[in-house]
Amino acid sequence: MQTKVMQVDEQSLTYAAELLRSGQLVALPTETVYGIAADARNGEAVKKIFEAKGRPQDNPLIVHICGMEMLHGIVSEVPERAKKLAAAFWPGPLTMVLPKGPEVSEVTCAGLDTVGVRMPSHPVVQAVIRRSGVAFAAPSANLSGKPSPTSAEDTFADMNGRLPLILDGGECTYGVESTVVSLTGDQPVLLRPGYVTKEEMEQVLGEPVLVSHAILEKLADGEVARSPGMKYKHYAPKAEVTILEGSFDAYREYLAEHAAEGVWGLCFEGEGEHLPVPCIEYGRETHPEEQAHRLFSALRELDRRGAVTVYARCPRRDGVSMAVYNRLIRAAAFRVVQI
Repeated sequence: MQTKVMQVDEQSLTYAAELLRSGQLVALPTETVYGIAADARNGEAVKKIFEAKGRPQDNPLIVHICGMEMLHGIVSEVPERAKKLAAAFWPGPLTMVLPKGPEVSEVTCAGLDTVGVRMPSHPVVQAVIRRSGVAFAAPSANLSGKPSPTSAEDTFADMNGRLPLILDGGECTYGVESTVVSLTGDQPVLLRPGYVTKEEMEQVLGEPVLVSHAILEKLADGEVARSPGMKYKHYAPKAEVTILEGSFDAYREYLAEHAAEGVWGLCFEGEGEHLPVPCIEYGRETHPEEQAHRLFSALRELDRRGAVTVYARCPRRDGVSMAVYNRLIRAAAFRVVQI
C-alpha cells in the first residue's frame, strides 16, 4: 500500500472523508497526538486499526465526535456528570467512559459494555467528522508500544505502507493523549491522566474523582483494561529506559557511575551541559506542559541517536505532571530507581 502525506486543504479533507465512509483508515492530527481513524460503527474498518498498529484487540479505542447530538446510538446514557464535564471541557482533551450504545462496534469497545468518547478541539478532526458524517474510533498513530507521534513525520515513520492517507496538520499542541475518566460507577474514576486534571474535574463536579491504581502501577494479571494506556508497557523507545527519582546532584552522580557507550540522559532543560553523558532535554522542571509537549518526540529522538540505555529525570505526580509521569513510567516498563 502506498501512503500519501497531504497538507490539509479542501481536496485532502474531501479525500479523507471519502476514505472513512468507505471503511478505510486515515491518520490525522488532534490537539493531543496524531491518531488513526476508522468508522467506529464499522467493525471490519476498526479491525484495520489493530492490524496497522499491531495492537492487541483487548485494548479499547476512543470514539471521536464533533457535537453532542452524535452521542445518540454511541452511548446508551448521558449521566448528569457527563453533561457537566462536557460543558466545561468539550471540545478538548477529555475522554469520558460511558455505557455503550447499540450502534458502536464491539471491536471498538474490545467487547466491553462501555465506550470512551471525546470531542476533540482540533479543527482538522472536526472538519473530517463533519464532512464524512462519521464518528470515528482513533488510537494514537504509532506502532503498538512505541512513543505516540506528535507530527506527520513521526506518523509516517511508523505507518508508511500501513494505511492510505496521513493528513499533515503540523505539530500537536499538547503532546500527550487525552485524560480518560470513567462515569459508569457510583463515583468518577480517573483512568488515564492528561491535560484536563483531576483537580479541574473535581472543581466542576463538586465531588472527589478517584484515581485508578493502574495510573501509577501495573495492571494485575487478568485485570481488564477499561481505557487505552492502561497496559503494562506503552510509549517506549527501543532503548531501555529507567527513571531516576532524586535530586539533580544525585542524578548527575548516578550517570557518572554508569556512563558507558550508548548511555544517555533524559533530563530537564538547562541540565544537559552539566551531565557526563549525552542527553535529550524535555522541558523545564517546573513546566509540566512543556514536558508533556516534548516527551514523545524526545523518546523518538533517543532512538534516532542510537541510545541503548536511558536514565530519565523523574517528573512530579500532580496536575499535568501526573500525565507525564504516567507515560514515562510505562515507557520505562515501571523501572524506577530511588537515588
